[in-house]
Amino acid sequence: MMATLALSPRMSVSSSELIDELWGERLTRNAANSLQSHVARLRRILAERSGKPQLRNLIETTHSGYVLRVDPDLVDAQRFSRIVAGLEGYRREPPQRIVELLTEGLALWRGPALLDAGHGMICRTAYVRLEETRLVALELLIDAKLEVGQSQIVVPEIEQLCLQHPLRERFCEQLMTALYLSGRQADALDVFHRTRHRLTNDLGLEPSPRLKRKFQQILNNAPTRT
Repeated sequence: MMATLALSPRMSVSSSELIDELWGERLTRNAANSLQSHVARLRRILAERSGKPQLRNLIETTHSGYVLRVDPDLVDAQRFSRIVAGLEGYRREPPQRIVELLTEGLALWRGPALLDAGHGMICRTAYVRLEETRLVALELLIDAKLEVGQSQIVVPEIEQLCLQHPLRERFCEQLMTALYLSGRQADALDVFHRTRHRLTNDLGLEPSPRLKRKFQQILNNAPTRT
């Protein structure tokens, strides 16, 4: 429940949404009473573990449900999303500053998002969104590192990401760029051929025009950094 409330700090989440999130169809009787007991227990845990009785008031009852009264920046997921959203026009920032901001944001991750939050629809949807935002942040971070001349340093990092996400073309493209800039043109071209093979065999698709364009640029010794 705390995870569900923390995904929307300072916003009321209705009792019916919380009941669905916590129990789904498993709870059909006395759902409202069960939710009230759950809230009371959570408030008690907040007070006992922090040693600050006043923290039980962080979970406030509203006319339709409950709200977590905390600064959104105290919630890692909110802070991370804000950092990445603020870099949507990231080319306005110096590349080194982008590296610093995204490194700070990604350091907030300590494992998979919402790992112990259950299987309710709100948390499952948030997990998908946060994971995609994390991957976008990694792409932006790699772009910035390439711009500041860290092509050799970043190759192992991108290789690992390509192993974890072999069908994510952006990582493959970035690996091709980093390898080429490190003086490994043949390896860069091989990444394209392996990616094309996976896409064709697994999805029945051809590489995107963007990835093909990167391949042609490297073949002609004229790639861009991003």
